[in-house]
Amino acid sequence: MTGEPITVLSDDECWELLRSQSLGRIGLSVGDDPDIFPLNYVVNGDKVVFRTGEGTKLFELAVNGKVAFEVDDYDAAGGWSVIVKGTAERLVNMGEINAADELPLKPWVASMKYNYVAITVTAISGRRFVFGPEPQRYPV
Repeated sequence: MTGEPITVLSDDECWELLRSQSLGRIGLSVGDDPDIFPLNYVVNGDKVVFRTGEGTKLFELAVNGKVAFEVDDYDAAGGWSVIVKGTAERLVNMGEINAADELPLKPWVASMKYNYVAITVTAISGRRFVFGPEPQRYPV
């Protein structure tokens, strides 16, 4: 730790934290209508992979595949956040789908989620936060 309340994470630290979790949030936008959805995921190489059913996410991704994906965690002392930006594409090649079937990725909700989507990461960033009291606005 640097003693600073906010530390910028390296790309390697971001990837390590991204791999350590299984629940994140994807931000999508079609026209002027942004959406955000929680979802479970796995990191496969340099891609973030998730499953989804037919519906809003899949439709919105077909219209605009540019996404943001966020993962975070915290405890009493502090927390961290990693943000990925990239392009999400539904897997349609049978070889890719068969490979995705082998990933440790199962739906958390008992619903039919037979569509795999992979986010090709174009940017990754993260920050670690140390919690503490708010600094005095006007130091004496």
